[in-house]
Amino acid sequence: VYLRSRAPLVVNSNYYVMDFVFIQNTNIQAARLGNIVHAMIMYRRKLDREEIKPVMAQGIVPMCSSQMERMFNTTRIPGKESDLLQHLSDSRHVAVYHKGRFFKVWLYEGSQLLKPCDLEMQFQRILDDPSPPQPGEEKLAALTAGGRAEWAQARQAFFSSGKNKAALDAIERAAFFVALDEESPRYDPEDEASLSLYGKALLHGNCYNRWFDKSFTIIAFKNGQLGLNTEHAWADAPIIGHLWEFVLGTDTFHLGYTETGHCLGKPNPMLMAPQRLQWDIPEQCRAIIENSYQVAKALADDVVLYCFQFLPFGKGLIKKCRTSPDAFVQIALQLAHFRDRGKFCLTYEASMTRMFREGRTETVRSCTSESTAFVQAMVEGSHMKADLQDLFRKASKKHQNMYRLAMTGCGIDRHLFCLYLVSKYLGVSSPFLAEVLSEPWRLSTSQ
Repeated sequence: VYLRSRAPLVVNSNYYVMDFVFIQNTNIQAARLGNIVHAMIMYRRKLDREEIKPVMAQGIVPMCSSQMERMFNTTRIPGKESDLLQHLSDSRHVAVYHKGRFFKVWLYEGSQLLKPCDLEMQFQRILDDPSPPQPGEEKLAALTAGGRAEWAQARQAFFSSGKNKAALDAIERAAFFVALDEESPRYDPEDEASLSLYGKALLHGNCYNRWFDKSFTIIAFKNGQLGLNTEHAWADAPIIGHLWEFVLGTDTFHLGYTETGHCLGKPNPMLMAPQRLQWDIPEQCRAIIENSYQVAKALADDVVLYCFQFLPFGKGLIKKCRTSPDAFVQIALQLAHFRDRGKFCLTYEASMTRMFREGRTETVRSCTSESTAFVQAMVEGSHMKADLQDLFRKASKKHQNMYRLAMTGCGIDRHLFCLYLVSKYLGVSSPFLAEVLSEPWRLSTSQ
């Protein structure tokens, strides 16, 4: 489904992951990145050696780990009608973007993984490089942010041979992509908009400083703050979350920094410098790049993102009330939406189906008769507190049961989708499927 979509990846599909908000290990951009990249390759090594144990549902049922296989060395390759995922068994370098230039940075010296201090030195060399972008290079990554068919055509026309193909291969065959940003977003309790600006920087940046096709892009800001922008086709959010928890924990508790904020150890100054990628981008291609940029920028400018710290209570208090935090939030969303719009709508919530081999997600339709009854009672304002609590518990119980059914393969939306595919294959017109699948998801949520 993801691969057949022709819409831009930015905003529509890719998602972001934030760094620690209240903890800052160092404010040195290259040092933070040195530790993080080293920790990521440590995780990849564990993955390759099958040392990462599967996540267990309630400590009993193992979840399918197949999505983890494509975490590294993976790129989404554009096609005219459908994209494909290119996954390599190994990659010994990362691709880096800084101030409109692309670089290739080796992760190994011989068979040895570079130490964090060596990686810091390599990234600092890029930051210190004064060379300007080549013609057409600065906004090149906007191709990955525009329409997929347009990118596929441009890739075939301008990047299928010569130095352009070699440079593109260096990016697409990298372990992952790194963006060295010049901005310094950070959460400021005194600035209500600060967290939202940080989120928007991760979600879309300036629309040409992320390679949206890579499985993930590490974004390193000038103040040492980090984040990820993740392509969605290869896996769902809990997979990248597992990696990110390991990486942040390793950075903070195992690798550490010197008193001055640099990576521990002494770097090897004899290491080969990062390799600048070479391009020959003609005017016709530059026009396509600019068009893709304008498409992506229009999307980014249309995004209203509001991130904030909610401090009055958390999931601990909700659980003490013997309520599912997920159900609580979903019912709260129904109430908020009704107060805002004055009506109910078809609501999407994702449930994972990783108890099955290669399972991805199923839909929980969280706008139920029980939740609407509670919302209407709340809005009317004439019900006793005990009655409202009873209605809420009924809505919560219904939601938990629906979520449980979705996780165990008893949801309906993936079955409907399979029926749709079969009907298309057989050339059979189904008025039922046409009506059901045409209903828009006005409220799309996650757990």
